[in-house]
Amino acid sequence: MARTKEFDENEVLNKAIDLFWLKGYNGTSMQDLVDGLGISRSSLYDTYGDKHALFIKALQTYQCAASDKISQIVASNLPAKETIKQILEFVSNELLSDHSRKGCFMVNAEVENAPHDSEVKQMVCRNDQQMEDTFYQVIKKGQDSGEIDHAQDGRAIARSIANTVKGMQVTAKSTSEKAVFDDIVRLALLMLG
Repeated sequence: MARTKEFDENEVLNKAIDLFWLKGYNGTSMQDLVDGLGISRSSLYDTYGDKHALFIKALQTYQCAASDKISQIVASNLPAKETIKQILEFVSNELLSDHSRKGCFMVNAEVENAPHDSEVKQMVCRNDQQMEDTFYQVIKKGQDSGEIDHAQDGRAIARSIANTVKGMQVTAKSTSEKAVFDDIVRLALLMLG
């Protein structure tokens, strides 16, 4: 007869996200996971596999949650410039509300793991492409409605704004000055004309 799990898998996964996000993959030991997640080592292995599998699952869960929030903003059907402004302000507010200054879990994984972990690299590349495509679709909508000038290359603007988001996520690790992020958002929006 199979044993029932005596813990909430989603709750444990959220704790793993927080732990990996704060300490990084290499800085998080198996003992840190056992202590931080509040489950036994055998339960951890039985449920999530090894440390790397848990890290990948944590990163996927984080990415899906962030993507869902941005999709909600896009689905609100606001004008293109306002949609992009709201996405940038959402990112800024999320970063500024984090008093631990962890930055972005995905960007942290990109810097720490992607150079030598093909699975993380693929996840980061998919995430980057998804972000670029989201901005491009909004920009294209704005160009089609006449809100954004057609003379500008929509794909190039989307890439630049997506890169601006990544820069904000790195900047958040060293500063929490709202004025810095307000300036970044304001200047990014100037690209839209």
